[in-house]
Formats: sequence, C-alpha cells, structure tokens
Amino acid sequence: MATEKPLKIAIVAGEESGDLLGADIVAALKGTTGSEVRLVGIGGRHLQALGLSPLFDSGEIALMGLSAILRDLPRLMRRISQTASAIAGEKPHCLITIDSPDFSLRVAKKVRAADPAIPIVHYVCPSVWAWRPGRAVAMKPYVDHILCILPFEVKELARLGGPPGTYVGHRLTHDPGVIGAAKAQSQPRDLSDDRVKTLLVLPGSRRGEVRRLVGPFGKTISILRARGHRLRLLLPTVPHVADLVRASVASWDEKPEIILDPERKWQAFGKADAALIASGTVSLELALSGVPMISCYRLDPVMRMAQRLITVWSAALPNLIADRPIVPESYNEYVRPQYLARQLEALFSDTPYRAWQKDGFAEVARRMAVDGPSGDIAAGVVMRCIKR
Repeated sequence: MATEKPLKIAIVAGEESGDLLGADIVAALKGTTGSEVRLVGIGGRHLQALGLSPLFDSGEIALMGLSAILRDLPRLMRRISQTASAIAGEKPHCLITIDSPDFSLRVAKKVRAADPAIPIVHYVCPSVWAWRPGRAVAMKPYVDHILCILPFEVKELARLGGPPGTYVGHRLTHDPGVIGAAKAQSQPRDLSDDRVKTLLVLPGSRRGEVRRLVGPFGKTISILRARGHRLRLLLPTVPHVADLVRASVASWDEKPEIILDPERKWQAFGKADAALIASGTVSLELALSGVPMISCYRLDPVMRMAQRLITVWSAALPNLIADRPIVPESYNEYVRPQYLARQLEALFSDTPYRAWQKDGFAEVARRMAVDGPSGDIAAGVVMRCIKR
C-alpha cells in the first residue's frame, strides 16, 4: 500500500560495494511502499541513478583505514560534521549508513546526538567478531539495527551486547558470475594424475599483499612443476595492481594468464581445479563457486604489532560460516612453498581432502541461503524501524 507522503531516506555509502547495497534497498523500498523515495546524503553512481544528489564525492570516504584517517584527519572530521549536520537538518524518516564504519558510524553518532528521533540502520556489520569487540556495545546507543551479510553475525552481536541484527543475505549468493562458476564446478571433472591441472593464483588486491605473497606463490609453482605436475595458471586481478603483478610474475618458471575482465574471472573460477589465494573475501567467492583452495597471508609490520587484538579463531570466511575448518590457512613464517605445494597436490586429485572442502562449501551455501532478495529483506527491516 502506498504511503501518503514521499519517503525521505538519508544514506551514507562510500565504496562501490556499499553503493550497490544502498541501491538495492532503495529499489526495494520503492517497490514495497509504492511511494516516492527521496534521497539525501552520500553515494555513488548507482544511488545517483535513483535520484541522490550527493553532498560530495563518495570517493572521499572510500577505502578508509587507520592510516588514511590519521593522514587526513582534519578534512575527514569536517566531512563527518558536514554530513551529519546536513542529514539532521533534512529530518529523514531513516538514516542508513553502509559499511565504511570509520566514517559512517561517526556520522551516525552525531546524527543521533542532533536528533534522537531519526531511526538509524547500519548495513554490513563491522568485524567486531574478529577484533575490537568493544565496538559492538559502543554502537548500541546510536544504531537501532544492523543489517548483517554473514549468518553468524547476528548471534555475535547479541553475545557482545551490540545492537540487534538481521541476516539479510550476501550479494554473492545470487551473483550471476558465482552461479555460473558453481554450475561449471558441479560438472564431472577429470582429476587423473597425467592431466594438465588448472590452478587459480590470487595473490591479493592490495600492493602490499602482492609483494609479500607473489614470491612464495612462484616458488610453490616451481615445486609443483619439479614434482611432475603440468599446470595452467590463471591469475585474475584488478587494474590498480595489474602492472605490479605482471612485473612480479615475469621471473616465474610458468607464466600465468593474467585476467582483468570480470566475466573471464568467473569463467576461470569455473575451470579451476584448485586455487592458491591471499586470505580475504575471495575465499567466500571461491567457496560459493565450489573451488578447493589454500589460503595464505603475510601481515605487514604494523598489523603484526596489532595481531594480539585479533580474537577470531580463523580468518577464512568459509570456516567461520560453516563453524569448522574447511579451508587450510598459512600465515607469516608458515607460508612455506614446500608445504603449499603438497597441499595443492592433495586438492588436484579425487582425495578425501578435496571432498572435505567440497562438502564444507555446500554447507556454507546452505547457511547463507535466504528467502528472497537481500534488498527486499533489508528494506523490510528499515520500514519496521521507521514505524516504531
């Protein structure tokens, strides 16, 4: 049933991924209320296509981390105050902040102080389950509800005394690329020893990750070749590290095929027999695609000092979702090529090790399933917050 007045929604989305999530909610709100939705705040091209005129370029708050905040703190504090003041002045029916917690949650806190009557919903739970758990209870005074994209986060928020949460699903579960790759992976596969094995190599999307892992990954491949394996290497990457990747793999015994096109990336996922990866969200992409993998990471010096703050038992999202070890992880000095090579050998063949991962990936998919599109579920939570 249409509402009598337009629905005014304030939104703060910095990164492209957050902009997409915001656009999903706005489209769902328009469909479910039958009402005009007016937008104020910050967002990218997807939200702008739905009528948002941003207060400033959303790129200013994208990819923010501790070092970025410290480097540009005065300007960021001005932007936080500007955004909060503009939103409070508009008196929206609801404020939706999306990811980028270093910026968006500071805006939320100021808006709550300026006008406690405005409901505030935050989309994408901060990783309080991994480190700095005190952030959960700290959010409770100024965040009314959190939209979670990982199924275990709702219980973790409750355990830590944070705001109530609702699992709304993850965009990856209905991503056409993931669905296509999973379909290809589900087909019968020749895993005989004499066959050329297709190995995905994913050394990370940040320059530091690439520099720390490309050497051990190259040595792992040399060892596999020395042990008699014939390999086809596929290396999907992103434009901002592509030149570094090309230069770094130039000395490898086996040259990988570097892939920049997103569609070809998913095709590579469908063809792969196994993957050697830098720990990150790509582990969830691979798990939902059904690709067996080995996960690695080498922390930079700053993160090594902060390592004691990490409280989670695994850094691999598939492990956390399934609540059991599925993906093997090697960190820091334990990123050893001789060991990685033997692990990959066990995934190249029809072994219990490979079957264990495949079964675990099916469990991840089951636990992540939701009834309906994520945007619709999220929009329902927003409307309930508005009507309280």
